Amino acid sequence: MWLIKVLGVIYFTAVCAAQYTEDVTDTYRNVPPTSPVPEPTTAVYEPPTPTLHLQSTWLEVFPFEKVELYCNITDSSDWTINWHKDEDEVKDSDPNVSFSAERSILTITAASNTHSGNYSCKGQHRTKGFYTQDSKSLKVTVNKNNPKPTLSRQPNYNKMFPGENVTFTCRVDGNGWEFLWYHNENEIPASNTDTYTIKTSLSNSGQYHCKAKRGKGPFYTEKSDPMSLQVSENDPISTVSKNPAFNLMYVGETVNFTCSVDVGSDWKYQWYKNGEELPSSTNKTLIRTLGLFDTGNYSCIATRGATTSTALSEEMLQEVYAIPQPFLKQETPWLDVFPTEGVKLSCEMKGSSGWMYTWSKDKQRVVADDTVSFGQDGATLSILSASAKHKGKYTCEGRLQGRSVSSRPSFELSLTVYDEKPRVKLTQYPEYTVMFPEESVSFSCHIIVSSGWVYQWYKDGAQLSQSGNSHNISLVGTKDTGSYTCQVKRGGDMVFKSDHSQAVRFKVEEKRPKPVMTQDPNDKVYAGETVSFECKVEISSGWEYHWYKDNTALQVSGSSFKIHNANSSNSGSYECMAKRDKSMYRTERSDGQNLRISEIPVPSLKLETPWLDVFPTERVNFSCGMEDNWIYTWYKDGKAIHSDGTVSTSSDGATLNITSAATSHRGQYSCSGKLNSKTRSVTSHASPGVTLSVYDTKPKLTLMQNPDYGVMYTEDSVCFSCHINVSSGWEYLWYKDGAKLSQSGNSQNISLQTKDTGSYTCQVRRGTDTVFLSDQSQQVELDVKERPQAKIILLTGWSEVFSTDSLVLQCAVQDSQDTWNYTWSKESEEINQLPSERHTVTPQNDPNQSLYTCKGIRAGRPSYSKCSDSFKTRNLLLKRRVLLAISGCLFFGLIAVLLGCIALRFFRKPAGDEDNPEESNLFLTMAQLKDRSDAPCPLVQYITDASLNDATLNDASKEGDENGTVCNETTPLPITTEEDQAVTTDSHETEENGGLVSFKQ
Repeated sequence: MWLIKVLGVIYFTAVCAAQYTEDVTDTYRNVPPTSPVPEPTTAVYEPPTPTLHLQSTWLEVFPFEKVELYCNITDSSDWTINWHKDEDEVKDSDPNVSFSAERSILTITAASNTHSGNYSCKGQHRTKGFYTQDSKSLKVTVNKNNPKPTLSRQPNYNKMFPGENVTFTCRVDGNGWEFLWYHNENEIPASNTDTYTIKTSLSNSGQYHCKAKRGKGPFYTEKSDPMSLQVSENDPISTVSKNPAFNLMYVGETVNFTCSVDVGSDWKYQWYKNGEELPSSTNKTLIRTLGLFDTGNYSCIATRGATTSTALSEEMLQEVYAIPQPFLKQETPWLDVFPTEGVKLSCEMKGSSGWMYTWSKDKQRVVADDTVSFGQDGATLSILSASAKHKGKYTCEGRLQGRSVSSRPSFELSLTVYDEKPRVKLTQYPEYTVMFPEESVSFSCHIIVSSGWVYQWYKDGAQLSQSGNSHNISLVGTKDTGSYTCQVKRGGDMVFKSDHSQAVRFKVEEKRPKPVMTQDPNDKVYAGETVSFECKVEISSGWEYHWYKDNTALQVSGSSFKIHNANSSNSGSYECMAKRDKSMYRTERSDGQNLRISEIPVPSLKLETPWLDVFPTERVNFSCGMEDNWIYTWYKDGKAIHSDGTVSTSSDGATLNITSAATSHRGQYSCSGKLNSKTRSVTSHASPGVTLSVYDTKPKLTLMQNPDYGVMYTEDSVCFSCHINVSSGWEYLWYKDGAKLSQSGNSQNISLQTKDTGSYTCQVRRGTDTVFLSDQSQQVELDVKERPQAKIILLTGWSEVFSTDSLVLQCAVQDSQDTWNYTWSKESEEINQLPSERHTVTPQNDPNQSLYTCKGIRAGRPSYSKCSDSFKTRNLLLKRRVLLAISGCLFFGLIAVLLGCIALRFFRKPAGDEDNPEESNLFLTMAQLKDRSDAPCPLVQYITDASLNDATLNDASKEGDENGTVCNETTPLPITTEEDQAVTTDSHETEENGGLVSFKQ
């Protein structure tokens, strides 16, 4: 053994030194046979193959159940064991995996399905490092859920009885299980098998369930679903029922007897009749096809197993009878009927009830339709309207409702039906359709077949009270008017009626008739026309006619006559009357017809537009009118006018329209009328003529301007007037630079502004529906310039403030080289003085500080300028006092500073020699002060705005202007002009001049 290990080490050393394993082998093979070294014999070491064992019981496990695998290498203990699942190494980091100390045992806690797989192992030599082959794999399966047992019971009766056996069975997937049993949540001390059998008693009622366990843990399944066991306290009872439940049944019917137990199932049954056991009757249901010998009392007993049975049930009586035959009866008095007559038959099963009846005719089943109907349960057959198809022999049969019991057919009854209804005829005498009061009429009703008829009379569909086959009427009035018929009937409950006879209609008039006379034409008649009269009685016929004029009979016969070429002598009142040829009955006279013969009128021609003198393109409308309905014809200079592009007439010619007049339309116009009738030819004379004048050209306009200056100024007024010298009715239109203005009228007054500059024209128009426009007038150019502006200039300067108490104002016109005179106004009121360029304001003549304006005037154009802007003055004396106060403050301030310097010179304590400056350097000379820019001004150090304000505060408050202004050296003069700004600007230089004020122009 030791030698083998040495040789193995030598071999593996050679293998590691060579690039390929084959190189080592070749080295030994290629030694020459002549070599003195003998060829060694080598043994190849084969590593052992591990064996894998299941230490636990199952490879198929449930969540958190444990699996133990054992890996064994038999050769040596110098191996480190590596574990793999599906070729992946099993890591120590998995908390559900653990190894034994030598890693030979792998314990898997199956936490989830991820631990399912094929597990294998192999060894690695601790010192030499080589590996064994892989062991065979073991497949571990982890189910997703914990198992849940299935509980069943045999027998599975819903209710058990004491002494019966019952077996529970608990089923669960897998093997190796031990079973636990529970009754009402309490564990049952029973064997650990999958079945549990008990002999029932009342204490065994309750809920049962089971669960299983296995392994060392052990591992428990879930609880099964509970199963209920109910043990009955009372003995079972059997009862008998039957279907159908009828006590009285007939031969041939089938009856089902059922034995029922109130609880449980799996019963076996035994049947009894009249207390005797029926052989071969062990089913729950006893089925019997009844005969007369099956009448009796039926009962049953139920058994289950060897220990349980019911007592004998209560008995149920069953009676069986033979089926009776129905009786057919005729309900109507006769069996020979007419079409539409009613027939009724009845069928009866004597001594019994609950039957349904069916009917047959000539052995064919009768079904209900629109004429045949059945009564309740089919006991009666009614033919509402008999016809030929209803002829035949009728029978009936009975059938019990809801049961298969049918009787034999009844005896036959034969029914005869005529081919048609009997005909009824009505006659009238006399046969007038229109009659009058006090006349008589007689009706007769005739039927040619059968007998026993009852006659009925109708007027306008309403039955009359008369009976018998004749009916006489003495006419009274219109109430007897109507349509008369007769009818016959027979029968009782089902009455047969014939059709109505033909209707005979006549009318009874309320009073004597009155003819209607018509005239054609029926309106105004003109001389020379033909007039026709017609007389007609609308009622009945056979009339002769008589004519009257002004109550005088005319020698005219017939229903009409005519008057030809009528004239005024034919005027009058016309009437007619009619007389019946047989009875000589006379009508009233017709209403009178007044005939008036009129002369043909002359039409009236009217100008609808306002003017008979028109211009080219202007519209002209004429109208022609007369009373009544006429069609008009137009003439110009005696010739008929025809419509063209500019001349048209209305549909009846009553208007003539010239849409665009031209010189060809000049002339005398007239019209005539023709009566608008297809049957009458009446034409009037022509109307008087109207002359139309048409100018050769459009009118010319003249536009005039007053004043007619080419250049005008704002605030000037100008008047434009537009002149036309022909015709009338003009409306004026105004234009500026081609744009229409809103003004109207023949003249326009304008107060000028610069925007009024432009080119002006005018135009005239007239007419409403169609407007005639003239050409525009010549253009008038208007140039409006801005009126020059006057301006007030202040001539009094700052240097004159101490020497004067007045202001001098000067007025000038800006941007003008003309010579102007000037007027002055104070507070918008003109000052009464001669025109002057200047105006002087003093506190005496203007104590209220008024507003002043001026304007320029001259003889030429423009004759005056715009007023200047307003100019306001203030109190001059106050300003003088303020300036004097400021000057005094400055003067006394300088004296005080100078005295202070002298006092310091004499009273100040001298300093030490080393500290004293040279006396010559104590004060700067004026020349030095001038040359130095950084030397302060002594006056500035002692004279400040505050000191000046304090010194002058009292005087300033007393002498301030009316607006409460307090003045200092920077306060400008109280004059609000443009020059004030210049003075104010100069005053700001006081800060740069060391605080001194410079009063300069």
